[in-house]
This record gives sequence, structure tokens and C-alpha cells, in this order.
Amino acid sequence: MRKMLLVSAFLLASIGFAQDKIVTKNGKITFEASVPSFEEVKAKNDGVTCIINTKTGEIASLTMVKGFRFKTALMEEHFNENYMESDKYPKSTFKGKIENFDLSKVTSDAKEYSIKGKMEIHGKSKDVTIKATIKKVGDGLNLVSNFIVNTDDYDIEIPSVVSKKVSKKVNVGLDFTMK
Repeated sequence: MRKMLLVSAFLLASIGFAQDKIVTKNGKITFEASVPSFEEVKAKNDGVTCIINTKTGEIASLTMVKGFRFKTALMEEHFNENYMESDKYPKSTFKGKIENFDLSKVTSDAKEYSIKGKMEIHGKSKDVTIKATIKKVGDGLNLVSNFIVNTDDYDIEIPSVVSKKVSKKVNVGLDFTMK
């Protein structure tokens, strides 16, 4: 219930209800912070909200940190308690703009765009630019991106006991289909 209230408040506050908005509530974010020769550190969240204003190219997304699922429950517990402190920082957000976005020029062939904005993770904000491909799918759009997040940029501490087993350079993948 709390998650739905947060998502609803986020949607209302950041974009509104106009017809020039497309949205998903089941976008996918994956990340991997694995180091060769050690156990895989990988998770997926299938409940990410993302909204695009198709007239302006403005984009906003909301990720509930506790929505990430790992292979093992213990890894998930350590992620939430020791790394992300998800009780203290329950969500991660992004708000920005897709540069040179023109909905009339989007086709079923993926085209690369730059997206500039502010990413907030673990209570810390950072200006970022990511590359993404966008294409038309049915009556909506699909946005796919892969980029690296440095844990130091967001004050995410990796305990020394596992510092050789978890990468500070985290590979992040997005896959959002909005209608």
C-alpha cells in the first residue's frame, strides 16, 4: 500500500495527467556488480515506474530499492541493510530530458538518444548523461539503456570484508516499455 501511495504521489508531482504522457509501472532495471572468480552479484527489479512527456522529452523514473531480487535471500538482505540502507533511502529517482526528442521521428527502428538529468541514489544526487535507444512498439515506446554507476558517487559503502568480491563499478541495464 505504501509503495502504491509513493508511486501515485510521484506520478502526480512530476508529470500530471495530460494525454502527452506515456508511462510504465513495470519497467525493468537489472544491475551487476560481480567480480571475476567470485559469486555473481546481480539483481533485477520488475516494478519500476517511468514516465515520458512525448511533447517535451522530459522523463522521470522511480525505483523502490526493496524491489530488487537476487538469487539468494541473504544477498538481498545484505544489499538492503548494509549497502543501500533501504529503510532510510527507500527509493531511487531520475528526472531529466531526452535530448532532441521528437515523437514524430521515432520509428520501429531503435535510435540512440542522450538523456541528461539528475539521478538520486542512496540519498545523493548526481548530474548524469546516459545513452539510450528508443523505438516505437505497438502503441507505445521502448527505451533500453546500459550504463555504469560508481558506488562512490552515491556514498554507498562496500564493507571491507567483501570489497574484493563486489565491484564499485555497477553495470546497470534499463528496459522500459511505456504506453
